[in-house]
Amino acid sequence: MSKIIIYQKPTCSTCREALKLVQASGKPYEAVNYYETPFTKAQLTRLLKKAGLAAKDILRAKEDIYKTLGLAKTSRSEDELIDLMLKHPDLIQRPLVEKGAQAMLARPAEAITQFL
Repeated sequence: MSKIIIYQKPTCSTCREALKLVQASGKPYEAVNYYETPFTKAQLTRLLKKAGLAAKDILRAKEDIYKTLGLAKTSRSEDELIDLMLKHPDLIQRPLVEKGAQAMLARPAEAITQFL
C-alpha cells in the first residue's frame, strides 16, 4: 500500500481539512510543507504529469505575485511557469496529493477521499 503524501501549507484551510480526512482514515501519510521543503523542478514536473495537469491548471490567480508578474496578460511556457512556481510558491494551488503512481490537486479537500 502506497503512503499518501500531502504537499501543503499548514496555514491553508483546505490543506488542514484534507489532512484531517487522511488522519481520520488511519491510512499512512506524510505531510510536506513545501515552503520549508521546496519542490525541485523534477518533483513538481512529475507531480503535474501524474495528475494529468498543466502548470497553468494549478496557478493561484488571486495571489498578489500573480498580478505583479502579469501572468494573466502574458503567455508563458510550461517550463517558465514551473520555474516561477518554484521561485514563488504562493503561485501553487494546494494541496497537491500523491499516492503511488497517482497525484491530484485536492480542491475541494474532499477530493482526497479518492485516495483513501
